[in-house]
Amino acid sequence: AYLQPPYFDPNAEPAVNFGAIGAFIGHEMGHGFDDQGIIYDGEGRMRDWWSASALKQFHDRAHALIAQYDAYAPFPDTHVNGNRTIGENIADLSGLSLAYRAYHMYLADHPCAGQTSLDGLAGDQRFFEAWAQAWRYKAPESAIRYVIANGFHAPTQYRVNGVVRNLDAWYKAFNIQPGDKMYLPPEQRVQVW
Repeated sequence: AYLQPPYFDPNAEPAVNFGAIGAFIGHEMGHGFDDQGIIYDGEGRMRDWWSASALKQFHDRAHALIAQYDAYAPFPDTHVNGNRTIGENIADLSGLSLAYRAYHMYLADHPCAGQTSLDGLAGDQRFFEAWAQAWRYKAPESAIRYVIANGFHAPTQYRVNGVVRNLDAWYKAFNIQPGDKMYLPPEQRVQVW
């Protein structure tokens, strides 16, 4: 199912595939360094291999991300549980960050690939649009409440918006400014890696 639109399209411009399937691949890689993945070393052995300062930095950043997701409320009486969703939130943020870096590495060798597309969007805009379109989903309130109460993933609107508002590149791509609804001051943006 992943090797078809909206995740992958061999006829789409590179920004679309990097923003969709590239981010999904990066997401899975990110699990190697999420709240559970960090307890395993490079050989897959469970052990404490991080320095105390690196572990503290990781936990500080993870707690900041938890607080962001705790604040998301799709309904007045219901909030996302950032602690329960932290592994997936880290993987989403890591995955989109890795895909963006990979896309720009690709552009270094293929500069024409990042030009404005037929719909008038620049490559970086198409990249982030592909991320959002890969997650588009219309769910009844009962399904969203179920995911929040029982799942380890945030509802899809927060998997998209909760991630991009932490990435400086998204602000630049869409000229997001203070006062815009999704604006997050730079000092509050979380970069786990």
